Amino acid sequence: MEPRAQEKLARGDALVGVIGLGYVGLPLARAFVDAGLRVRGFDIDPAKPAALKAGRNYLKHLGDEFLAPMSGPRFEATTDFARLGECDAALICVPTPLGAHREPDLSYVVGTAETVARTLRPGQLVVLESTTYPGTTRDVVGPILRRAWDASAPNAWSAADRYYLAFSPEREDPGRPGVRTAEVPKLVGGVDPESGAVAGALYRRAFRQVIEVSGAEVAEAAKLLENIYRSVNIAMVNEMKVLLTALGIDIWEVIAAARTKPFGFQAFYPGPGLGGHCIPIDPYYLTWKAREVGLPTRFIELAGEINHHMPRYVVGRVAEALNHRGRAVNGSKVLVLGLAYKPDIDDVRESPALVIIELLREQGAMVEYNDPQVPATHRMRRHDLQMRSVELTPDLLAEQDAVVIATHHAAYDWELVGRHARLIIDTRGVMRAVKGARAEVVGA
Repeated sequence: MEPRAQEKLARGDALVGVIGLGYVGLPLARAFVDAGLRVRGFDIDPAKPAALKAGRNYLKHLGDEFLAPMSGPRFEATTDFARLGECDAALICVPTPLGAHREPDLSYVVGTAETVARTLRPGQLVVLESTTYPGTTRDVVGPILRRAWDASAPNAWSAADRYYLAFSPEREDPGRPGVRTAEVPKLVGGVDPESGAVAGALYRRAFRQVIEVSGAEVAEAAKLLENIYRSVNIAMVNEMKVLLTALGIDIWEVIAAARTKPFGFQAFYPGPGLGGHCIPIDPYYLTWKAREVGLPTRFIELAGEINHHMPRYVVGRVAEALNHRGRAVNGSKVLVLGLAYKPDIDDVRESPALVIIELLREQGAMVEYNDPQVPATHRMRRHDLQMRSVELTPDLLAEQDAVVIATHHAAYDWELVGRHARLIIDTRGVMRAVKGARAEVVGA
């Protein structure tokens, strides 16, 4: 007789399926491998399983050494989704982007749920990790699994046979040094108490701390709150930057001064806009859901408006600075430093640098970029720049009419930039610490 799902997962002899081997799925798979479980990774992109088998990590910020524990018999990657039925747990880590009108796009979640449903079996655990609005696990994934369950073999299983469904939000922060996935507390919420307990048993095998909440909706809402908190505070400090810059006050010094208060203040920092898959996107999942119950989310939407306006503010500062030097944007040479949305990673999803380049091009600027992490751009949902990173040399810097610092990678030699550029538009405040810069530096 097959052991109860919770007991099997707690014993650690389960086979864990991770669907989507990207920024969330690959570290999650590694966490379970480290815990001694067998893991099977699934991805629709055949290049990813091939790279993993060859020991090549396509997530550059993690490095090839990250894959060393996954080279043994406990891990395999495949594109054969028919093998999901062999897994005791199926963890869904797929994108949840926004549509053209900032509405939730659950097509990846729906498609994956339908794939899981085709091989669903008694005792299997299904967990959605993709960020989404409250109710998605129960009301979107749940009915897909239920329909397949009811139609597959209604007379083959007893009334006691069942599957389990839960939500457990990812909490990855690509590029943050010294933090392993397993060390970040894991939230778990089931669509019923039994599902929550089974999911909790699985995650306790790999995570140092697991917090079971009363239901999937609580876990879904908690993930949104985490990201909305950051979005709102970043919007506030971005608005402060615009205001204080107009008043001739250094926003970076103001933040440093405020940080000296030992309570009641947490520092957030301004920038050229929001990037990544979480903060620019997730708040809109809640604003969309709020319309269902007829409630406005003015605070959240205002923060989104401020943050999405920042690339235009940066381009406006470029235009002002060039104008003061007797030049127009049209026909000027502009170099953008950093294409990734945050330092020391190669992730360009929703990066404000992409928008800055497009806006400068629209105004007639001749734009190039340098990013040690991103050698070339690729086609995305809303961007297709068709550009390659240029080599950062003194001659290149000297021939630019303006240099825009969009991402402050640690690999950059800011003294080199300060010595050879003529005009720098600094969105990250990095030039404040550079001594002897010859360039004119303008905050943005």
